[in-house]
Amino acid sequence: MTGDPNQPRPDVEPAVASEVLNALSFDIEDWFHLVEIDAVADTRQWDSFPSIVEHRTEEILQICERHGVSATFYFLGWIADRYPGLVRRVAEAGHEIGTHSYWHRKVCDLDAATFREDLARSIGVIQDAGGVEVTSFRAPSFSITPGTEWAFDVLLDAGLRYDASLFPVARENGGYPCTERPHRFTGAPSGRTIPELPMSLMRIGPKRVGFSGGGYLRLFPAWLIHRGFRALNRRGIPGVVYLHPRDFAPDSPVVEMSRSRRFKCYVGLSSTAAKLDSILSRYRFASCGEVMAASLPDLEIA
Repeated sequence: MTGDPNQPRPDVEPAVASEVLNALSFDIEDWFHLVEIDAVADTRQWDSFPSIVEHRTEEILQICERHGVSATFYFLGWIADRYPGLVRRVAEAGHEIGTHSYWHRKVCDLDAATFREDLARSIGVIQDAGGVEVTSFRAPSFSITPGTEWAFDVLLDAGLRYDASLFPVARENGGYPCTERPHRFTGAPSGRTIPELPMSLMRIGPKRVGFSGGGYLRLFPAWLIHRGFRALNRRGIPGVVYLHPRDFAPDSPVVEMSRSRRFKCYVGLSSTAAKLDSILSRYRFASCGEVMAASLPDLEIA
């Protein structure tokens, strides 16, 4: 087959206009914030590694501006501490600001007290840097898993408006069985509810898999990603794009890791920007907060 591989295949139904508002989001961390990679696990070494976060986040901002879309940027507190101007630039561009934790540790590896401390620290430094309220949380590696429902009470106690941490099927570092639609999560130990924006899935054969972010988006061809968005939007379900600065960096440094992790971390890096352009050109997108407000009309984000 010839032609641009980042365009829909000519032998499948073209993307159709949809009234569904899809969610655009970016987890702002550096290439060395990969979880469970021994070569970058020592936080004392992080400041010595070359950084790609500013340059690649600026690229993301340019893509958003080109398409006239707003997004949610989930900042690591560690990044906000070192690059406060980056948080400010994102906020001044009109994007929503969320937290991705401070240290990028999996929630399921923490206890409630440690998570509470990490969350509070991240919110403080991100709000100080951006001058805007932090509205929501996304767990590193979607690591709110069965047995860590106490995390939702911590989020509510911190005053966050909604969460975007649940991946509805099991994956390497996370996964929590739930509906694919925006909904109110009811499993917090306190009995309180919290609005939840789960990640997107599509069916390939007998399996439901992610397709719209991270390594899934880098691996899958554009025509298959379009098929996933069409299938969700026809059911009235918003798709959720989630990407990282390193997803746009073919020149990202490489460190020692298993062959399978290397494939997952580095496959398709040169294809991300074109695929994102293709998606943003064909479907309606807005920030996660705007999508949640449209999905749950009684939710107050601002």
